[in-house]
Parts: sequence; structure tokens; C-alpha cells
Amino acid sequence: MNWISDVVRPRIKTLFKRETPDNLWIKCPDTGQMVFHKDVEANLYVIPGSNHHLRMGAAERLRSVFDGDFEEIALPDVPADPLKFRDEKRYVDRLKENRAKTGMQDAVRVAVGAMGGLDVTVAVQDFSFMGGSLGMAAGEAIVIACETAVARRTPFVLFVASGGARMQEGILSLMQMPRTTVAIRRVKEAGLPYIVVLTNPTTGGVSASYAMLGDVHIAEPGCVIGFAGARVIEQTIREKLPEGFQRAEYLKEHGMVDMVVHRTELKGVLVNLCRLFTKAPALEPARQNPVPEAIAQSDDEAADLPAEGPSEPEAAARGAA
Repeated sequence: MNWISDVVRPRIKTLFKRETPDNLWIKCPDTGQMVFHKDVEANLYVIPGSNHHLRMGAAERLRSVFDGDFEEIALPDVPADPLKFRDEKRYVDRLKENRAKTGMQDAVRVAVGAMGGLDVTVAVQDFSFMGGSLGMAAGEAIVIACETAVARRTPFVLFVASGGARMQEGILSLMQMPRTTVAIRRVKEAGLPYIVVLTNPTTGGVSASYAMLGDVHIAEPGCVIGFAGARVIEQTIREKLPEGFQRAEYLKEHGMVDMVVHRTELKGVLVNLCRLFTKAPALEPARQNPVPEAIAQSDDEAADLPAEGPSEPEAAARGAA
């Protein structure tokens, strides 16, 4: 027997154990670049180098669009598992897992607050909760958001991120499509603007209902927007789809969305649109290129100095003349 294998190694390797958080670095899906998580978070979850837009949670989204504090609207409870659905696991167990993971009751959160000094009702669909799927709870949340906008006479902004209707609720989830359509119709009848922000992805029954009924449709760069998936369409029509099919830029070129806006510029665009639709006075434009303090200070000091007389060569020339 080898004597080296019999040596008892010390069990204490170090007195100080260093723990590294799992989310310290983020890998860019486009370039594979490793980026510090804090830098991505400070840039609204956009990779600084490639400008790839990562998915953004509902809480972060609400904080990014409101000026400060906001009022979150309480949403009513709905039946948890009306069809007693079960596939690999029970539907109620899936709901419990997603609620524990996200801290949300369902896929949509609704809040009211100031955006550019103007009160706005905002609803956010969070993809991290069962793919942002549309069920009874999500449909009820959007209806409540519409009623809140009408009651408070505010514009309604909806951030959409969904894979479609929730199959565990069957026909009850599909019925949310006409329900939300009617609710949005009431917002428009009240003369209030309804602005939709399409994020990655916006697909399925959601894209066939409230996601495409806005007065203005804004899309984030590179997001997927469509009803059926590109692979399903190719298998159905037996043709190769164009490059970038169902991407935000492709849809803008073909008139499906009005504009593609970078996330760091999104709040400013929403503020301008809400003020335009509500005929509110425009905000004073900020200075585009402010003068640095050091330069401004040197200019002020130069202005305070007395004007210098002519130089000696100039004085001699004038005397000779």
C-alpha cells in the first residue's frame, strides 16, 4: 500500500472561509462577455458593451419609471386551482414555488405614482413568474389597472413580457383575452392614453389581445414579438423566414410597432408621450452639454480681471506712428 495515501490530511484548510455570491458576474448572451453584476444593475440591466437588454423584474421596472415613491394597488384573490390541474406536478405546487421564488402573488403588479411630475398608472408583467403567463390573476390585475386609470384620470402604461396564456387554467385563461380587451376599451372611451411597452418576449394570446391595442407601441431593442414561434411558422408554411423575423427592429420596419427605444431612454419617451396625450405643459428641457464647473469658474475669474493694456511692442509702434 502506498504510504502517501495513508497520510491524514488536515481537515481545516483555512481559518477564514471566503464566500462568493452566485450572481457576482453576468454572462452576455450575445458576446459571452463576463460583466460585473453591479454594473449591469446600475445600467438598468443592459449589458454596457453589447447593449443587450436582459429581462427586468417588476420591482426594478417600477422603480426605474417612477420619480420616487409609488402606491402599489392591492389586487383581489382569485381561485388558485379551479380545474385541479396536474401534469408533472400539481398546479397549486407550481404556484407556491413561483410565489416563494419571486415574492409575487402572480405575474402582474400594478402601481400609481409620479412619472415626470405626472400621475400615471403602470402595470408590469414579470416573466420570472411562470413565464409571465396570462391567467385569471393576471387578467384581473390588468382589469384593476384599467379601472384605476379611469377612476384617477391617469394615463395607463403597460409593460408586457409573456409566453402566452396559462394552460393550467384552460378556457378560464383564454377568457382573460376578451376581459382585458373590454377593460382597455373603457380606458380609451374615457379619453385616456394607453401606451404599451413590449419587452422580451411578447408572444401567444397576450400578443393577440391587450399587447397590441395601445395608442402607441414601444419595443425594447432585440425583443421577440409574435403569436406563434418562428420554428412553428417555418414548419407550417414550409419556408425559411427572413433574418430577424419577429424581432423589434424587423417589426418596426414593417409597421407593427411605432418605435424601438433603448431602456435608458424609455422613461423620457414615456413622459413626453403622456404629457402630449394629456395636453400637460412640457417639461423644461435640460441642458444638453453643461459647462464643467472648472471651465465656468475660470471664465468667471477671467471676467473679473481688469482689461490688460497693449503690449510693449504695440505701444512702441503706436508711439512711432
